[in-house]
Amino acid sequence: MTANAQSGSSSSPSPYYLKGSHLNVRLNGVIGWLARHGVSLMGSAELSVRGRKSGQMQRIPVNPHTYKDAQYIVSARGHSQWVRNMRVAGTGELRVGRKVRTFTATEVPDTEQKTAILRSYLEKWGWEVNQYFKGITAKSTDEELTAAAQDHPVFLITIEK
Repeated sequence: MTANAQSGSSSSPSPYYLKGSHLNVRLNGVIGWLARHGVSLMGSAELSVRGRKSGQMQRIPVNPHTYKDAQYIVSARGHSQWVRNMRVAGTGELRVGRKVRTFTATEVPDTEQKTAILRSYLEKWGWEVNQYFKGITAKSTDEELTAAAQDHPVFLITIEK
């Protein structure tokens, strides 16, 4: 896998994004299909967010993460298309089978809170996502996690009643 440089400006460095391998893309397709049909693997769900250019709903499997009684979505691969779409839309849906939860999303700034959320996320999901964190794990120092935080957007999601 190689880093896929995507940037809206040639004067600033490209935000981190690690494109999935062919196998990862196929596996995500299977996990998304399972979630659409009611099978959640360890809490996975299918995220739907409106495309900022197409206006069409884009779907991707995610691992919603609970930290201190709040729910978050973390982009392990970095500044992906779903992240860019979420920043514009500010809302989305999580689906497991027929259960669809509509939510609003607020991006978490690069603070101590985000560092703690990332550590907790890596404790639960590190076995699956460590490869996208460039050597950072749940056991990394606060300084290392803080440095990596800018590469991994985190959204607080608030489920609508």
